[in-house]
Amino acid sequence: MFDLNEMLKRTKNAASALRNADSAKRAEALERMADSLEENSEIILSENQKDLENAKGKISEVMCDRLLLTEQRIADMAQGLRKVAKLPDPVGRVLDEHTRQDGLKITKVSVPLGVIAIIYESRPNVTSDAAGLAVKSGNACVLRGGKEAFLSAKAIVAALKQGIKKAGLNEDVVNLVEDTSRDSATALMKADDYIDLLIPRGGAGLINACVRNATVPCIATGTGICHVYVEKTADIQMALNIVENAKTSRPSVCNAEEVLLVDKAIAPEFLPKLRQRLVDLRKADGLNPVELRADEYACSIIEATPAGENDFDTEFLDYILAVKCVDGYREAVKHIALHSTGHSEAIVSRDEEACNYFTANVDSAAVYVNSSTRFTDGGEFGLGCEMGISTQKLHARGPMGLCELTTYKYVIYGNGNIR
Repeated sequence: MFDLNEMLKRTKNAASALRNADSAKRAEALERMADSLEENSEIILSENQKDLENAKGKISEVMCDRLLLTEQRIADMAQGLRKVAKLPDPVGRVLDEHTRQDGLKITKVSVPLGVIAIIYESRPNVTSDAAGLAVKSGNACVLRGGKEAFLSAKAIVAALKQGIKKAGLNEDVVNLVEDTSRDSATALMKADDYIDLLIPRGGAGLINACVRNATVPCIATGTGICHVYVEKTADIQMALNIVENAKTSRPSVCNAEEVLLVDKAIAPEFLPKLRQRLVDLRKADGLNPVELRADEYACSIIEATPAGENDFDTEFLDYILAVKCVDGYREAVKHIALHSTGHSEAIVSRDEEACNYFTANVDSAAVYVNSSTRFTDGGEFGLGCEMGISTQKLHARGPMGLCELTTYKYVIYGNGNIR
């Protein structure tokens, strides 16, 4: 029978040993973990198929896509680990130092956090990404996935442990919680004696539950009501390309667009082309059309579903897009301030003044000019992969990579100094 407290004790003990492993050993562990993922791909895919069968009829089509593993996705997971292995070591960096007049040398040095717990839902790739980032940054990690992906996560962790052991490290630096009930999640939120940081990755319900109930330090991540604003001077073809990519390339992820703001000055020209692109042409091509939920002004221009009371405050994670028309970039920024979750927002414009105002006044972790929001991702930002996208401001903001998984301490060198 699974014993959470016993597993947490083993993880904490392993973290102490990992703290003393040098950079080369930790990088070697990631290379071995990557090899082991590929060597065990057949087992992982088999377990993933069981998860998919169990999830049929219980989760949406786009959520099934999040759950699905393929040989290519496993290869991508392995490649992600290898990229992280080659990144500069975040541990032991001298962040600041100065010497006092009496000769006392004060040095600020980066160190691992210790034990990081991640509660996440139905994305199996998070299992390897989180484990790789934790080990590279000198941290042990406790992984608690959702029931939909449990068999996949268990197979992935078994493979990762093989690699860690081959590298000569304690395999308990990565552990999986084998209880997917709410009780185990609640226990992790209260495990002050064992966990140094808790990171929830998933929907708003999970994140809010962790932020409100955790007694361990917790980082709010992920919920993405992301906006794209098409300003009146925008290149229409560019805007159509960006909106389609931000909404449809992978609608189930947190950096997908959920709200489109269109300047009223360009709306009569832009909106019919948008509907043709996202609805008519996608239907003709056998693709999922996007349901447009539009305000009254937009509905006077194109056929769309009238927007409901909550549509501009909803993370759809589906082929649904809320559409609102605004009077200029200042109103667009005001709307974003009222409805954004602080994740990612974009402006499409050829007006330098509008772009400068937007980037200066939109208070989100990632603010784009003439680009899709889909780039808010650890891999795309050069971090190898990510622990999550932090939508808060303290300690970490945006994609969380290696540096965000360290803290610091002061090391002081003296020569008999007394005060």
